[in-house]
Amino acid sequence: MHCAICRHGETLAGETTVTLERARTIVVIREVPADVCEQCGEYYLDEKATARVFALAEEAVQRHAEVEILRYAA
Repeated sequence: MHCAICRHGETLAGETTVTLERARTIVVIREVPADVCEQCGEYYLDEKATARVFALAEEAVQRHAEVEILRYAA
Protein backbone atom coordinates (compact mmCIF):
# COMPACT_ATOMS: atom_id res chain seq x y z
CA MET A 1 0.00 0.00 0.00
CA HIS A 2 1.17 3.56 -0.61
CA CYS A 3 1.91 5.58 2.50
CA ALA A 4 -0.84 8.08 3.29
CA ILE A 5 1.66 10.47 4.91
CA CYS A 6 4.54 10.85 2.43
CA ARG A 7 2.62 9.45 -0.58
CA HIS A 8 5.87 8.11 -2.04
CA GLY A 9 6.85 5.04 -0.05
CA GLU A 10 5.39 1.57 0.03
CA THR A 11 4.57 -0.10 3.31
CA LEU A 12 6.18 -3.40 4.22
CA ALA A 13 5.47 -5.84 7.03
CA GLY A 14 7.74 -5.16 9.98
CA GLU A 15 7.82 -4.00 13.59
CA THR A 16 7.71 -0.61 15.23
CA THR A 17 7.79 1.07 18.62
CA VAL A 18 4.54 2.72 19.73
CA THR A 19 4.58 5.49 22.33
CA LEU A 20 1.34 6.57 23.99
CA GLU A 21 0.66 9.21 26.62
CA ARG A 22 -2.46 9.55 28.73
CA ALA A 23 -2.83 11.70 31.80
CA ARG A 24 0.43 11.19 33.70
CA THR A 25 1.33 7.86 32.10
CA ILE A 26 3.71 7.30 29.20
CA VAL A 27 3.77 3.81 27.70
CA VAL A 28 6.37 2.63 25.19
CA ILE A 29 5.59 -0.68 23.48
CA ARG A 30 8.38 -2.25 21.43
CA GLU A 31 8.29 -4.81 18.63
CA VAL A 32 4.68 -4.12 17.62
CA PRO A 33 3.81 -5.79 14.29
CA ALA A 34 2.93 -3.15 11.71
CA ASP A 35 3.11 -2.15 8.09
CA VAL A 36 5.96 0.39 7.97
CA CYS A 37 6.64 2.90 5.18
CA GLU A 38 10.04 2.28 3.63
CA GLN A 39 10.37 6.00 2.83
CA CYS A 40 9.29 7.94 5.93
CA GLY A 41 8.86 5.28 8.64
CA GLU A 42 5.17 5.95 9.28
CA TYR A 43 3.48 2.83 10.61
CA TYR A 44 0.02 1.33 10.30
CA LEU A 45 -1.36 -1.15 12.83
CA ASP A 46 -4.08 -3.67 12.09
CA GLU A 47 -7.15 -3.94 14.36
CA LYS A 48 -5.72 -6.76 16.47
CA ALA A 49 -2.45 -4.96 17.18
CA THR A 50 -4.27 -1.69 17.88
CA ALA A 51 -6.58 -3.38 20.40
CA ARG A 52 -3.62 -5.05 22.15
CA VAL A 53 -1.61 -1.80 22.29
CA PHE A 54 -4.57 0.08 23.78
CA ALA A 55 -5.18 -2.71 26.31
CA LEU A 56 -1.53 -2.65 27.44
CA ALA A 57 -1.67 1.13 27.77
CA GLU A 58 -4.92 1.01 29.75
CA GLU A 59 -3.40 -1.53 32.16
CA ALA A 60 -0.46 0.83 32.76
CA VAL A 61 -2.82 3.75 33.42
CA GLN A 62 -4.84 1.66 35.88
CA ARG A 63 -1.59 0.82 37.75
CA HIS A 64 -0.79 4.56 37.89
CA ALA A 65 2.54 3.96 36.16
CA GLU A 66 4.47 7.08 35.21
CA VAL A 67 6.63 5.47 32.53
CA GLU A 68 6.35 1.89 31.36
CA ILE A 69 8.32 0.14 28.62
CA LEU A 70 6.88 -3.14 27.35
CA ARG A 71 7.53 -5.69 24.64
CA TYR A 72 4.48 -6.49 22.52
CA ALA A 73 3.08 -9.98 23.04
CA ALA A 74 -0.03 -11.09 21.19
